[in-house]
Amino acid sequence: MVFPRLRRLPPCKMIPASGLVAGASTALGYLAIAATPVHALKMMYGLFPLAAATVAWEGGKLGLICGCLFVPFLGAGLAVATILLRDVDRVGQLYGADLLGGGVGCALAVPLIALLSPPGCVMLAGLVFVLAGLRPAARSRPLVALALPVAGVLLLGAIFPDRLPDPVPDPVKTMNPLGGPGPVLFSRWSPVFRVDVVPGFGGEESPRLILHDGLIASALHPFDGDPRSLAPLDTDVRSLPFGVLPPEPRVLIIGAAGGQEILASLHFGASHVTGVELNPVTLSLLTTHFADLTGHLAENPRVTLVNGEGRSFLRRAPGRPDLIWFVAPDSYAAMNAATSGAFVLSESYLYTVEMVLESVARLPPDGLLCVQFGEIDFERKPNRTARYLATAREAFRRLGITDFDRHVLVSTTRGFWVTATILLRRSPWTPAEVSRFEERVAAVPGSVVRHAPGHANLDGPIERVVSLAPEALEGWYAEYPFDVRPVTDDAPFFWHFVPFRQAAAPIARYGERWFEEGTGERLLLGLLVIVTAFATLVLLAPLVALRGAWRAMPHKLPAGVFFGAIGTGFMFLEVSLIQRFTLFLGFPTYSLTVTLCALLVSTGIGSLWWQRRASEFSAAIRPLSVVLAALVTFYAFGLSPILGRAAGWPLPARVALAAGCLFPLGVCLGAFMPIGLRKLPRTTPHHEELVAWSWAVNCFFSVVSSVLATILAMVMGFTAVMLTALAIYLIGIASLLQIPEA
Repeated sequence: MVFPRLRRLPPCKMIPASGLVAGASTALGYLAIAATPVHALKMMYGLFPLAAATVAWEGGKLGLICGCLFVPFLGAGLAVATILLRDVDRVGQLYGADLLGGGVGCALAVPLIALLSPPGCVMLAGLVFVLAGLRPAARSRPLVALALPVAGVLLLGAIFPDRLPDPVPDPVKTMNPLGGPGPVLFSRWSPVFRVDVVPGFGGEESPRLILHDGLIASALHPFDGDPRSLAPLDTDVRSLPFGVLPPEPRVLIIGAAGGQEILASLHFGASHVTGVELNPVTLSLLTTHFADLTGHLAENPRVTLVNGEGRSFLRRAPGRPDLIWFVAPDSYAAMNAATSGAFVLSESYLYTVEMVLESVARLPPDGLLCVQFGEIDFERKPNRTARYLATAREAFRRLGITDFDRHVLVSTTRGFWVTATILLRRSPWTPAEVSRFEERVAAVPGSVVRHAPGHANLDGPIERVVSLAPEALEGWYAEYPFDVRPVTDDAPFFWHFVPFRQAAAPIARYGERWFEEGTGERLLLGLLVIVTAFATLVLLAPLVALRGAWRAMPHKLPAGVFFGAIGTGFMFLEVSLIQRFTLFLGFPTYSLTVTLCALLVSTGIGSLWWQRRASEFSAAIRPLSVVLAALVTFYAFGLSPILGRAAGWPLPARVALAAGCLFPLGVCLGAFMPIGLRKLPRTTPHHEELVAWSWAVNCFFSVVSSVLATILAMVMGFTAVMLTALAIYLIGIASLLQIPEA
């Protein structure tokens, strides 16, 4: 719309040229991004006090990455805009086809990632861009001559992704380019996260390190089958839960990873051990690739290895284990927000009140729930331990247990970092059991009892969370410098310790501490600023070129409010539902692709359906508002109980149920875009400019709202975000009704 020369180009040239630009820039952009490490932590620490050169350098690299991601979508957008401008009357049909294609892409993403790896999928996406323009390019031999070699290069990249360069890891990660751990012994992508195995720091006899997305996650310990070689476990932190368990316990491990907890369970006499691991690649290290090193645990008759998500497996698992053992059971994706996603769609539901309740319900009365994870700076800020204890205390309160301090044991063990061990039980601990626990802790070097009934407890955050009266505890929560209140399924942000109102406070200079609470929140706020600025620059600023037509454009304000509202509302619903279905489907990647696929396909069907009923648009807007209100209210309050009942179903059945639940909402949402575009006055000579303005506003608010939705969810919870989306939709609909009929 801004450049008339582009609008005058015939589609047979514009569409293939756009596809060629999109495809070529996909390949070049991947190569540029893979070679450009952005040190996000260094950039954030350079703000307080300001280190202009550092911020400019890292910000410039971030800008380069944004540009590389931007160009392929710009090419695709030019092709879509060319098609839409040529046939505005069929915008619903064309918009529907675009959404259906996006839905198909989402459905194919997970199997293609497993088949081709993410770099291969990137190249395949570029190839599809080029191929999409070949048919209209048939009349232009120069374009075909350019497109064929580009398509050939992209095809080779998709077929041989192992020849493509790996992305350079962030310098704070284990696989950093400045001092990584040595040669990579094994590497494989998966739809869950990437897995690498590297040598340990102590030579051939040391455990091999397992890296998840470039960070140390676990280790593969050598085991030759000789029980005597496991004697060091008697003084290991993994021995602590077995000091208070009955003989021959049945053990369920959530987060089996390298299998050391399995070995510990066998060493301490477990009658059977079930190890559940989220990533199939991580599991394959024990079953195939390093089976010789780890003693062929998968073949042990007392061991069952399961590839699955811990919570969904727990709901459908047979039997009642004596010990449910959570071993840092996620990929720490949200904690690693400081180096990657900044809390975006990466939270684990294994640390919530509801998960504690489900775990305790599966145990016998004397069954034990054990949670172990690392603390960076326990003495100054034991935030993970304190928050988990606060969450468990709330879960026990819901069970009617008010003397929580008699049902919990806590210890810490100093090593590479401090490992916190939390033991929970529905029945109170007896003095004899407390004594055995203290003896076991004393046998583990560097270990300290932090809480036990009758123990001479030290005053500190742990003891306060466990023992304070409810009223005093609420006061302590308000005064403690970090937020360690319980987390629930509605807001499962376990690693969100710093309120956003404090996130802009000055932070330590880079290098003083390698990890500082609040960095993820600051990055998220920074991301919101960057995204807003970038969207303003590329979506709204170009409309300055239309300022001559601006004054004459009728109803631009109500049109802008409507299209901004449906962009914001759609993203708020989408992000909230992706998180809700993460709990149901288990894998964040599955939730992302299934939810997007179902929403895009159903929204496309809705757009196609309403395109055929153009004469009914005006009469339909009010009934659609009522239907939307009913659907969103159902998703906010009625969806979770239904999903909870089906959480133990096989994955294909859960995927089908998720798609079925989302279908009515998508069909409803698909009506608003074509209705809005049909509502815009056609008698004005600036109709096309008004359409361009409406699209730009919709895209701007969609982009910004994708980040804003996560921030609001961390503050209010997903239910409140969904209800906010409904209110925004209704405001937009009211604004659209202000535009008179054409």
